[in-house]
Amino acid sequence: MTHSEGPAPDVLDLDSPAGRQARKDLCATFGSLRDEVQKVIAGQTYVVDAVLYALFLNGHVLLEGLPGLGKTMLVRSLAKCLGLQFTRIQFTPDLMPADVIGTRVLEQQADGQMSFKFERGPVFTNLLLADEINRATPKTQSAMLEAMQERQVTVAGTTYPLPDLFLVLATQNPLELEGTYPLPEAQLDRFMFKVNISFPDQLTLIEIMRRTTGSDEPQEHLRQVIDSAAKLASWRPLIRQVQTEKAILDYGARLILATHPNGDESGPARQYVRFGASPRGLQSMILAAKMRALLDGRTTVRRDDMRAVVPECLQHRLILNFEAQSRGVTVSDVIDEVLRQVRY
Repeated sequence: MTHSEGPAPDVLDLDSPAGRQARKDLCATFGSLRDEVQKVIAGQTYVVDAVLYALFLNGHVLLEGLPGLGKTMLVRSLAKCLGLQFTRIQFTPDLMPADVIGTRVLEQQADGQMSFKFERGPVFTNLLLADEINRATPKTQSAMLEAMQERQVTVAGTTYPLPDLFLVLATQNPLELEGTYPLPEAQLDRFMFKVNISFPDQLTLIEIMRRTTGSDEPQEHLRQVIDSAAKLASWRPLIRQVQTEKAILDYGARLILATHPNGDESGPARQYVRFGASPRGLQSMILAAKMRALLDGRTTVRRDDMRAVVPECLQHRLILNFEAQSRGVTVSDVIDEVLRQVRY
């Protein structure tokens, strides 16, 4: 059975004919999505891949970079390639939680009686672009917590489910810029990945200008690759069945413990980290490593798969202490040292 014939079964032998076909379909769709998005986004292949990983794994992504680096364009381009409902919220200091999740309004019924009706907010969608999320106050940012983790919202004691496929792609400007607020630690932990978008080099800048200042508009040539959320959902059980040996799980757990100041292997963390990564960090690492293995044509996770996804999975989950800030030590520095010290 291929993915086009319906959702994959909960248990599927990845090396059976049906399993090999499903793996082939997943890899082909991933490649097609990457090719389409990169018709608009020049360079930044690792950024595009991280967003596509999250799409297939049903996780959330935090994109950080200076204004004008194509964060919003990336999300818009992806939305155009998907047959999914897409909504954008521009986060501002005066945005209220009700503007995000919705609110109850009083309305008059046909019989003259007054009753409350729930007006759904823009969070009720498949693909949510939370643009400049750190320009909203912490109170409004926290309105996203339940939605991102539980895929539901609760208003006045009533719970309303969100779509099964609900992906938040949030853009964030560096905190040093004026008018920004740090995201609450609990909300940061809800993001599967954090991806830093670097400034393009000279050749990429030239390519960006070629695509954006000519008579042709690249987005007009994007084609739809996936036409339903069910097709994406059909691959989730497939990805989860990639094998992870105990040695890999042990290695991942030791990487997480090494980010804690009181951990058994906490070399750099003991000196520079205030709070280490949570179990969600390890969950994200394992799922992303399984996805990487599958795209590489393998059904078993290797150590290199785990190491390759550590930065995006952990860099937003470490809180540094004052000594790190005073010495100019970054989260990336700590993660690099953890990867160097923790042996497989």
